[in-house]
Order: sequence, then C-alpha cells, then structure tokens
Amino acid sequence: MVESVSVQVLLSVLLWAALGVYGFSSLWWSVETFVLSRGWKPDSTDVWGLDDVQVRILTIDAAPVVQQTVDAIPDEVTDVRVIAESDITVEGATVHVVPDEFTCAATNKGRAVEWARRNVDCDREYTLYLDEDTIVTDFTGLPDADFVQFTEKPIYTGSRLTYLCEVFRTGYQFEQLGFHQLSYPLYAWGGGFAIRHDIEQELGWDVATITEDTNLIWRAAREYDLTYQLVDSRFRNQAPPSVKSMLKQRRRWMSGTIRDDYLLPLLYRPLYLTRVVAWAFSPFVPLLALASYLLPGTAPGIELYGLVSTVLLGILFVYMFLGVVAYRKHPILWPVFLLLTPVAVVLHATGALWGVVSPVEEFEVTEKVTPETIEAVNHLEEGSLQRHDGTERLLRESGDEFEMHVFDD
Repeated sequence: MVESVSVQVLLSVLLWAALGVYGFSSLWWSVETFVLSRGWKPDSTDVWGLDDVQVRILTIDAAPVVQQTVDAIPDEVTDVRVIAESDITVEGATVHVVPDEFTCAATNKGRAVEWARRNVDCDREYTLYLDEDTIVTDFTGLPDADFVQFTEKPIYTGSRLTYLCEVFRTGYQFEQLGFHQLSYPLYAWGGGFAIRHDIEQELGWDVATITEDTNLIWRAAREYDLTYQLVDSRFRNQAPPSVKSMLKQRRRWMSGTIRDDYLLPLLYRPLYLTRVVAWAFSPFVPLLALASYLLPGTAPGIELYGLVSTVLLGILFVYMFLGVVAYRKHPILWPVFLLLTPVAVVLHATGALWGVVSPVEEFEVTEKVTPETIEAVNHLEEGSLQRHDGTERLLRESGDEFEMHVFDD
C-alpha cells in the first residue's frame, strides 16, 4: 500500500512538473500578447523618411530573387545596396562583393555584413536589412527607435506543409507586440529590421554565431538603453520550399538561440526558456492531457491536471487562429487550418527539438525558389510578385460556380 502511494505521488510530481514548465511558457506568451502589447501603437508616426534609410540586401548569388526584392522597394529609397558573395547584376541597386580573402570571427551572413560595415559607406540615420527574398510592403518611413522590427508573412512556395507551419508560426509571433516593454526583446527577424547606423557601427557583427540578428539585438540591449518598435507591415518572404529545408532552418534557429543565451541577464533566462519549451516541446502537451484521461485516479489531483492540460492544449489552437487572422483568410477556411493545427505543431517543433538535442554549429542557407516558381504555384501574372499580398484568393468565381483554394492564390 505504501509503495503504491509513493508511486502515485511520484507520478503526480512528474506530471505536474512537466505541465508547470509548459504552463509558464504559455502564461508568459499570453502576458506578452494580451497585456504588454497594450502600449504598442499600430500607427506609429514616421519620424524618419525614406531618404534617411540605406537598404542592404544580403545574398550569395540569387540575382533573380534579389531583383524582385529591389523592384518592390519604394522609389523614394535612393540608397540600395546588395551585399553578395559573387558578382551579380541587379538593376536599381549597387552591388558589393565580399572578397574571398576577407576573414573575421563571424562566418557566412555575419561575415558578409561585417565586411559591409567596414567597407560600405553610409551617411543615413538607419540601415535597413532585408533578406534576398524579402518584399517590402507599406514602407513609408521609420519611427524614432533604435531598433525597428517589421513583421513577416511568408508566401506559399509549393509545400503545403511548410506553409501551414508558417501560418502557425506567424500566430505565435504576435508576442512581438509586447517586446517594446522588454529591455531584451527575445528574438529578431533578420529578414526585415532597421537599426541606427551609429549603433551598428559601434557594435559590429564580428562575433561567432549562427543567429546574427538575435545576437545583435541582445548585444545592443546589453550596451545601450535600447528603444524598440514593432511595425506591422507584414513584409513578404518565402516559406521554406520543403519540409527538409524547414526542419534544418528551425534547427539552426534553435541552436543559435541556445548558444547565444549567455548574452541575456539572469532575469531573462526563464523568459527566453519559455520560447524554447513552447517551440520544441509543444507536441508533448496532448500526451500530457491524454495521460490525465487514461489514468483517472492514479495520482493526486489528476482531475484538475486534466482540466489544466486541456486549457494549455487549446492555446496551440490560439496560435493558429491568430495566424489565420494575420493572413486575412476567409472565415470559411478557419476550421480547415484549426483542424490541421496538430500537424503544424509537430512539424514546427521537430526542427526545434532537433536543435535542442543535437545543436548545429554551421550556418546553412535556406533554399530559395525563383520568382517564376512562386508566381506559378500562386497563379500570379508574370512580374506581379512584388504586389502579392501573401494571402490567397480563397474563393474564385467562375460563372455561378465557386472553387476553393486553401493554399494557392
């Protein structure tokens, strides 16, 4: 009898400990998204104009992809630079090629931006960094902040599963609305952010990391009383073209974030860990909930445990719901995406869990597809990619008939 009670107590402690860790991560995300976000202003005044910005686009040699990115930049931006690893031709931009002989502590993308910091002149207030596949939208200027983060909306590139995961991730990123209340924003999206040129020049990029952008904002927060502003412009970028490439991308993100956590003060470590837990271990939440219903009465408080675990399971569907809202999907499709939430959770978490269990040390660039491919799979007219809004034409009218397209535009 005593042994049986001991086993029940041990089981209860283990179950509650696992639930408590994930519960804290969900609670913190909710605080960021629904409480700290109250101070965020969606219509921030553009204090700095487009002539105060130098745009830098990072690429290896993807000239067609970069050309679409350059074409989407407003004409009022007169200083556009492409930092490339090979000599390419891009109309409307000045191309700078990183010399093969240049070496520094940083590697890959970090090496390229560090070379540009040292060798590319800039007399503007801000440097705006874009990935090679970032298509800017509604860009009219910048608010007066040291670091300006733009939101993203990945475009469908042919893989329905990766696109589904990107919708889910976009919903989770609503927590960024509360980052301006934090001294250390928990991450940065390098595909679209601006930083004061003076701060970038002082900090530099010459550090060994595979997540350069988050590393930069954490170092900036440590050295300065950093002001941060999120601009919800939903810049377009490419969803990974395959599940394999997505898993490798998530693995790199998680590996780099864990490796650079020494930059965070102790107070922020639990908050940062919430993202690790929520990202990598979310597929285990349904298992915890299932355990409570399959083992009734086997441990103290198991009934309450079942209720709490079910609520936490529901938060995963909240992430997806916010994602479909951000994508402005037709309500008729909401049930489809919500029903597919478990698939997105598992796939989204697999790469992150891979990064926790087996961190990667090398930077591997996520494959990009050509503009022609994106236009084809999204049924766009040739040359109209820069005007694509990242969502789908969900119902197409053909006479009196309607055809539903869940992923294709």
